[in-house]
Amino acid sequence: MTGWNATRIPDQSGRTAVVTGANSGIGYVTARELARHGASVVLACRSAARGRDAVSRLRREVASCDVRFLALDLADLSSVRQFARDFVRHRPALDLLVNNAGVMALPYGRTADGFETQFGVNHLGHFALTGLLLPRLLAAAPGARIVNVSSVLHALGRPGPSFEGTERDYRRWTAYGRSKSANLLFTHALARRFTAAGSAITAAAAHPGYASTNLHAGASRPEGRSLAARVMALGNGVLAQPAAAGALPTLYAATAPGVRQDEFFGPRLGWRGAPVRSWRARWTLDDAAGERLWSTSEKLTGVTFPPLAP
Repeated sequence: MTGWNATRIPDQSGRTAVVTGANSGIGYVTARELARHGASVVLACRSAARGRDAVSRLRREVASCDVRFLALDLADLSSVRQFARDFVRHRPALDLLVNNAGVMALPYGRTADGFETQFGVNHLGHFALTGLLLPRLLAAAPGARIVNVSSVLHALGRPGPSFEGTERDYRRWTAYGRSKSANLLFTHALARRFTAAGSAITAAAAHPGYASTNLHAGASRPEGRSLAARVMALGNGVLAQPAAAGALPTLYAATAPGVRQDEFFGPRLGWRGAPVRSWRARWTLDDAAGERLWSTSEKLTGVTFPPLAP
């Protein structure tokens, strides 16, 4: 994969992809490059205005691309279920699900269903979405993939028994790390299930390193932390790679031949560079922790995955 870039994405004609959080940053670039290489792409975004604007931008950038917007608010499980119903009505199969959307280092808050916001959006919403769309992924196999976008900062938070923590012990960066560790534990548990069932679907993960997107500034904005926002803006300008480069590990995991179950990709230098297999904390490969997360996620979301056999 040395020097791998978007020009090496295989032809995606005839494939359907869903990319969450596709209106900006890593998600937008991922959707654009998949569309550029022939995929039919559904942009799953919380804001209808921003989602439709992203569709318009994509159609200007990529001639004759097949893209559409569907509303998805990962902080509201009723929205996740509605998205799945809408998708199923229009698409017989799904070849690629990119669970990209997320929030970062927010003050303590709760989703519409009462979950801590970062755990609820970054993990539980995507867990539910994956389970609800899995029948369409099974219909597209072999070759279907699920890519969960984590972060190198998953190392900041090891999930505890309750996974999401409590308001009393809440630390915004620890909570972010927990949610990103949950993305990797979910990938691990999903990959184990696909392997045991002999399924032709591959579950992999990726992280963008340090990419210049609005996610970093958003981490300081909710509490008006102007100094933190200025520091992050400076870091984005000096240290970060552009979103187009940050999207490469995701695009590699989604499209490159030979990607195996539970592989995790990131930039070569950790924070920037071409995609390579990435280091990950040992707890994200813990079978027992993965099973606890799976059981907790099913209980909290009310979503039970269908049989994974081919």
